[in-house]
Amino acid sequence: MHSPALPYPLHRSTLFYFGLAILLLVFLLVPPHAFAAEGTGGSLPYESWLTNLRNSVTGPVAFALAMIGIVVAGGVLIFGGDLNGFFRTLIFVVLVMALLVGAQNMMSSFFGRGAEIAALGEGTFDAVKRFGGIAPERLA
Repeated sequence: MHSPALPYPLHRSTLFYFGLAILLLVFLLVPPHAFAAEGTGGSLPYESWLTNLRNSVTGPVAFALAMIGIVVAGGVLIFGGDLNGFFRTLIFVVLVMALLVGAQNMMSSFFGRGAEIAALGEGTFDAVKRFGGIAPERLA
């Protein structure tokens, strides 16, 4: 396929690579939209009580009960004497559940529970303005 306006012939592979280059430029230059935000609720009927259950299991009361459960279950296992199999298994289940709840609360206190977004208020941009990051006239 030779065009009289072009000094070189256009081959099928040349058009293919040219199209790939254009597609790559479009993907690199067009910004992707990120719609990743947690909403306040959905339309499913069981979400509200699941959220309440999650807050109850991961709250400070659950952490205190987990610590009490670890101490009581450990004391029963140490000083309980000869326990039958069912009661011993029940104590181990309580101990494991208490450790899981306690570990989740400790890990969330060490590493946080996700993104923390500070409220914009007076003095928020002072350090940024001082170092020239944002022009002050654009903030007004």
